[in-house]
Amino acid sequence: MKNIGKVLLVCLLVMTCKNESKGTTEFEKDINKSYSQDDGLITVKGDFVYYADAAVLQTKTNIYGVVIDENMHKLDEQVKPFKEEATDMVPVTVRVRKFEKDPNEEGWQYRVEIKEILKVEAPDKNKEDVIKIGN
Repeated sequence: MKNIGKVLLVCLLVMTCKNESKGTTEFEKDINKSYSQDDGLITVKGDFVYYADAAVLQTKTNIYGVVIDENMHKLDEQVKPFKEEATDMVPVTVRVRKFEKDPNEEGWQYRVEIKEILKVEAPDKNKEDVIKIGN
């Protein structure tokens, strides 16, 4: 009976050791930290475009005007390699400060100020939700 108890104890120890998390890279730690910080910022995933002095971030449910500042220009530089045309939208994940625009300004009700760029992805080439008008 004592041997069965020892075998069960060893099995239990081996099983719990296997559940330990593997080492994470510095990048993964930064991403996890960025998504879970409680600093008043929100993580937004959507399509970004900057064209003719207007920047827009479109999610599945909302469209935001983007504050044009240094971080927005950094994001624009990162999305340029993925664009075929200047008006192409590129999927991004960013941390932003969301606020309501001044009622006297034109544009969407909410604006976002980019605080951190988490991810820039290549657009889906097979997406058929764009209508292009030819000459």
